[in-house]
Amino acid sequence: MASLIKWVKTAFRRAPWPPLRFPTTGFEVISGAQLLEEEQFEGFKMGLYYPVNIGDVFASKYQVVGKLGCGVTSTVWLARDLQAHEHVALKVYTRDGDQKAEFEIYQCLARGNRSHPGYSYIRTALETLTLPRAGGDHTCLVQKPMWESFRDHRHRLPDGLFTEKILRGSLYQLFQALDYLHTECKLVHTDIKADNLLSQIEDKSILSAFTEAELEHPSPRKTVDGVTVYASRQLDVPKTFGDSALSDFGSAVRGDVKRNHEAGPQVYRAPEVMVEAAWSYPVDIWTVGCMVWDLFEGKHMFHGNEPDGKGYSTRAHLAEAIGLLGPPPLDLLKKGVRSSEFFDEDGAYYDEATGKWIAEMPISQGTSLEESEFRLQGKNKEMFLEMMRGMLQWRPEDRKTAKQLLKDPWLNAIV
Repeated sequence: MASLIKWVKTAFRRAPWPPLRFPTTGFEVISGAQLLEEEQFEGFKMGLYYPVNIGDVFASKYQVVGKLGCGVTSTVWLARDLQAHEHVALKVYTRDGDQKAEFEIYQCLARGNRSHPGYSYIRTALETLTLPRAGGDHTCLVQKPMWESFRDHRHRLPDGLFTEKILRGSLYQLFQALDYLHTECKLVHTDIKADNLLSQIEDKSILSAFTEAELEHPSPRKTVDGVTVYASRQLDVPKTFGDSALSDFGSAVRGDVKRNHEAGPQVYRAPEVMVEAAWSYPVDIWTVGCMVWDLFEGKHMFHGNEPDGKGYSTRAHLAEAIGLLGPPPLDLLKKGVRSSEFFDEDGAYYDEATGKWIAEMPISQGTSLEESEFRLQGKNKEMFLEMMRGMLQWRPEDRKTAKQLLKDPWLNAIV
């Protein structure tokens, strides 16, 4: 009987997809004078990028069908999983980096309780590979392909801003993801921003269309010292949009080990990060609050620009935060390694006689959060600002957790 069952399973198992044969002619050749994609990075000149070619098959099952993009540390490709009959994304890293810590984070994400509602809003790793190469191997992360980021999605909206409906749905899914991350995995993301929130692909036809487009109209490319550099190809706009997913865990750290190194995009940095006090999970909540302003109001909540135009500084950032939220509590400042650069031992931050910041920074004359110009009005505005206040608190312990924010009245309002 057992042998019969085994025979039936084998007989009905789908045969692997056959590899496709991609054109080797008929593509646009890019001028040698034009820097194409990863060519602009120093790592390319040093030979640090893996020479991926369209049509390559990795691990005997992943066939590369086209390039999705590139960055300083990797190139990203769409591939067909010949065995599973589906598409995947391959992130192929340069060989100068050490992805061990990042891959351990992905292992941690996979060990969490998968029945938690937030698990489905996390972009996990399907597999990690090692691509052998003379002179040094490369690591490769296999993931589900995703569509555009929140930043890209903004550009498709009529006024470039998230609507209340889109923002509510996106935040609810993000707080689910953060609750999974913080409570199940004990991890802090530290780099939440619109670029790292992606749309999951519900309309799989855009993946097949991508492949067909590469077969019929091969990507432009050039050859540099025997290495082919391809132009990226965009996915089509899907007919239906999937849920969001929190991605890119390259900067994630354990939350049960407090630390005080810099974390997060500069303009999103939490107060405890700015004064170098120990930080943990609440930095993610502060970051979300700042990001919401970008998505919904179309501008940064804080800029941190020096008056003389010399760019970002922590003192300018703190001055803006004081202008918006009032002075920071003394107990927080006493925990910060850098607090004495900006405040005296009593927490004072300016000299009344001169009206100057202790760090010789003019005091920010900002308006309070409630007085800010805003799209919403009336009770709706009050509820929204109450949610924002729950995220934008000086003290980390005063901020609401992701689980608490999931119950927020504005977030759950029916409009």
